[in-house]
Amino acid sequence: MNFGAFKDAINACYTCAAYCDQCASQCLEEEDVHKMSECIRLDIQCAQICRLTASYMAQNSEFANDLGQLCAQICQQCADECAQHSADHCQECANACQQCAHACANLTA
Repeated sequence: MNFGAFKDAINACYTCAAYCDQCASQCLEEEDVHKMSECIRLDIQCAQICRLTASYMAQNSEFANDLGQLCAQICQQCADECAQHSADHCQECANACQQCAHACANLTA
């Protein structure tokens, strides 16, 4: 399929959503779950906006760029939170979020 200018951002969004789902799930297994609550909350929100944004991009919606900007902001916030935790799943999620934030920001630049 040809998604034009959105192809890289769509892939980054779906990858980020998967890492966020995994991170939230593994955070729930951490010893101090309360310490991970903000990470879990942002993982859930980030995964949701990534999937929504990818869907709008795939449809070549007139709102895709606006959602891309919002997605970039939420992904960056999630990346910043995850990066504060030493768990491998948090570090991997932070990396995926950072890549998605970059891909979405590039669309709207």
